[in-house]
Amino acid sequence: MASLLVLGACNSGDTNKTAGNNETGNKNGSALTVNPQQMKRIGSVDERYQSYNVEMVEVVGGEFWKPYKMMESLPTEAISSYGGSEKSPQMYRKLDPINLADKRLRILANGLAPAYVRVSGSWANATYFQDNDQPAMAKAPEGFVNLLTRSQWKGVIDFLKATDGQLVTSFAVSNGVRDNQGIWTPKEAQKIVNYTKSLGGKIAAAELFNEPNVPLIAGEMDSTYGAGTFAKDVAVFNAWASKEVPDMLVLGPGNALEGLPGIDLKETGMRILTIDQMMTATPKPVFDVFTYHYYGAISMRITRSGPLSIKPENALDSAWFHKIDVAADYHIGKRDKYLPGKPIWITETAQAAAGGDPYAATYLDCFRYLYQLGTLAQKGLKVIMHNTLVASEYSLIDQDTHLPKPNYWAALLWNRFMGTEVYDAGTGAPGVYLFAHNMKGRPGGITLLVINTNQATAPITIPSNAEQYTLTSTELQGTTVQLNGQELKLGANDELPGFQGKGVKAGQVQLPATSITFLTFAEAGNQNLK
Repeated sequence: MASLLVLGACNSGDTNKTAGNNETGNKNGSALTVNPQQMKRIGSVDERYQSYNVEMVEVVGGEFWKPYKMMESLPTEAISSYGGSEKSPQMYRKLDPINLADKRLRILANGLAPAYVRVSGSWANATYFQDNDQPAMAKAPEGFVNLLTRSQWKGVIDFLKATDGQLVTSFAVSNGVRDNQGIWTPKEAQKIVNYTKSLGGKIAAAELFNEPNVPLIAGEMDSTYGAGTFAKDVAVFNAWASKEVPDMLVLGPGNALEGLPGIDLKETGMRILTIDQMMTATPKPVFDVFTYHYYGAISMRITRSGPLSIKPENALDSAWFHKIDVAADYHIGKRDKYLPGKPIWITETAQAAAGGDPYAATYLDCFRYLYQLGTLAQKGLKVIMHNTLVASEYSLIDQDTHLPKPNYWAALLWNRFMGTEVYDAGTGAPGVYLFAHNMKGRPGGITLLVINTNQATAPITIPSNAEQYTLTSTELQGTTVQLNGQELKLGANDELPGFQGKGVKAGQVQLPATSITFLTFAEAGNQNLK
């Protein structure tokens, strides 16, 4: 489960100011001009750049954020905190273990392949692996909170094999795995590694544990846990991984909370370890990949006003988008300081922590979702893992029906058209953001992503013919989306629809208000294309 406090201020933005590299004058409302032939290559992303989480709580079954439609009312402010709401039936819904063999779910997951699938979250921090085929124990042993069975883990491995997924996970770090000096031991991790190998599976990458800078959320942890213990834990973890799983990437530190404007960590009321504290402890922690978590806000389940909230009317403001860039720049700086040259990933992110706001399940959040993918690719991040695939409002797929939400269709279009090579698309305009990648599956092609958050059409001039794929909705907070005017939905046998582009001629193209458009140039003629 994600930390509840991965927060940040969202000031009411001005849609006449754009974020990141997309700021431009363009005050006369003239058409933007793009030229794929002249775009420079500026970087690349992993082929599994767009990835996702299936939380450990989903795998083992347990309490997760109750959907708003099932809540009689929002919690009172008096219980709107982690400690006060953890066991509140007003806040949480008991989930049965997820059926990862579900046909529709696998079809949709295959639409996003290839991907990293992260099975982690706070529940994983105190999970005991019952390494036998006996009926599930009545409760986890002392020192643990949750129980994972072989059949549940086999379901994860089978799902990965069926959907071209690669496993990212974390391990138990609670008192049940610590020695008499309070240092982590790999006894639970080794069991999971051995069983995974026996199934023909592989752990591609792992963090030692989820959000170690807020360790007490794990449960069954020593209240004095600090940066020094973390450093010693990582040293043991690295030595074990090097010997037992040498082809597994070690990820870290995986912190939440830092790098967001206007937030004082002391105001959270929690004891939080900073990246600086953790990365300067002895022995110095070393990772193959620098990771962090990002949420720009916390959902209205927890707070409904102030700097930790985001309201739907501000969801298209440049200030909301710009926070993604600010946090990325902060963490890139920390990576450069402590792990120079290492890749940087986000291993958990979504619209808002604590399950997302109601609008996370609507078309309105597609703008942030695709802006984040576009801008972070430009900044050099290699992998982004969305939370979650299929639980709570911020999921890509509805947890009860397994039908796609608007963000799923946005993700599917990205996966269909955006390759791994990143290009400089040039400057946008106020409220209009431009991103470009090589055209997936078409050597010599370029795909231009145009995000128009304005309430007016966006004219754009293109130098050659293209295929247009435009997402719109009849209402911003609608749960259906249209592609070139036709509603996107699954076929009679749950098959994914084919995407039919609209041919557009060289010259000026009018992109609708509040729309998201992929323009594919199959023959870009760009000398910089790889």
